[in-house]
Amino acid sequence: MADVLLAAAGIILVTVALGLVPIVRGASATDNILAVQLFGTGGVAVLLLLGAVSGAEAIVDVALTLALLSAFVSVAFVKSYPAASSDVTRSSAMYECRA
Repeated sequence: MADVLLAAAGIILVTVALGLVPIVRGASATDNILAVQLFGTGGVAVLLLLGAVSGAEAIVDVALTLALLSAFVSVAFVKSYPAASSDVTRSSAMYECRA
């Protein structure tokens, strides 16, 4: 069972590493915050899997702390980041198509 959990953690780490691609390409701030959310979610998943394999309760505590921090980062981004003109244009164009 431990091998399966470690393999799942490895797959999640590869997925999180692929999430670096938008950041390296210089994507928009919205894409970057989605990548940060991917890192937070993937990090929590990997830490929980490693905590289950090793039986260390401290790893689970770190995972839960990371989950809280990831949620706070999302809220702070939404509160502080003004809508970019391209984002507004895309969303208004979407509403025009539906009308």
